[in-house]
Amino acid sequence: MVKFGLELVPQTAIEKIVNYAILAEEGGLDTVWITDHFYNRNTYVTLTAIALKTKRVLIGPGVTNPYVVNPVWTASAIASLDEISGGRVLLGIGAGDRVTLEKLSIPQAVPLAAIKESVTVIRELLRGNNVTFEGKFLKIRNARLSFKPERDVPIYIGAQGPKMLKLASRIGDGVLINASNPKDFEYASEIIKKAAGDRLDSLDIVAYTCFSVDYDREVARSKVVPIVAFIVAGAPEMVLERHGINKDKAARIKEALGKGDFKEAFKHVTEDMVKAFSIYGTPEDCIAAIEELTKVHVTHIVFGSPLGAKKKKAIEIVSREIVPAFK
Repeated sequence: MVKFGLELVPQTAIEKIVNYAILAEEGGLDTVWITDHFYNRNTYVTLTAIALKTKRVLIGPGVTNPYVVNPVWTASAIASLDEISGGRVLLGIGAGDRVTLEKLSIPQAVPLAAIKESVTVIRELLRGNNVTFEGKFLKIRNARLSFKPERDVPIYIGAQGPKMLKLASRIGDGVLINASNPKDFEYASEIIKKAAGDRLDSLDIVAYTCFSVDYDREVARSKVVPIVAFIVAGAPEMVLERHGINKDKAARIKEALGKGDFKEAFKHVTEDMVKAFSIYGTPEDCIAAIEELTKVHVTHIVFGSPLGAKKKKAIEIVSREIVPAFK
């Protein structure tokens, strides 16, 4: 049975984010993920506030990275959060956003090694072990937590390219894929199957979607256009080709965004781009799109930004009309 989650960006007051998480729990969703960027409210402060006001839903960063936050610190934060939530934590970790890292003058060095070594060290620390580690990315001597979770915390790895997909399939409990279209999961699933081997059945394959629902299809569509513009601008040529998107049109969007001319950029977003990089429309439209994802081995749908014209209304629609269609 497919699981459902909610991605929340803590751009607004933490109290409001907590209320959205409560709505998600009451609406039958399984997970709540909080994005981790230095310019928003702190991820772990937000997650702690959610932990104290919820009882069932699983929660975690979606995703943190080992460049801005040292994996030893992450292990401590996750163990603390697992304690306060009563064992309801998931850890999402990825190689980070190159643009954000550049703002902090942090090079995105050896991303595969960074993730592999971080997951190894975090797991050992969460199991209460003393860790000495000498790798390409991490060098740790005699580190240990003074406490540990009573359970193995599931670790989900954000992956897009073939090498990271292989790594995530081999060492992760789940693979978080920022995509909304079956074509991307057809591509990913072939890599995941080969890499995961015997552990495929236990691997949670997550569609981290750009999602917008409204009873008015055009309202829902209008809300995904800005996000789709940024996705198109940052998409590798291979991904654009997979979806038959004109490279010159994508270049015009990227150029306009680079100049800060958002109106011009959004004007060039076409319907094929919207369909390639988002799920949008009425509840019936969204149910049909999710059904297609479940046919290509997706086991977990995360409803990501923008959600809809009004987040509260969108979460209520998801809870009342979309999730029950699958449960």
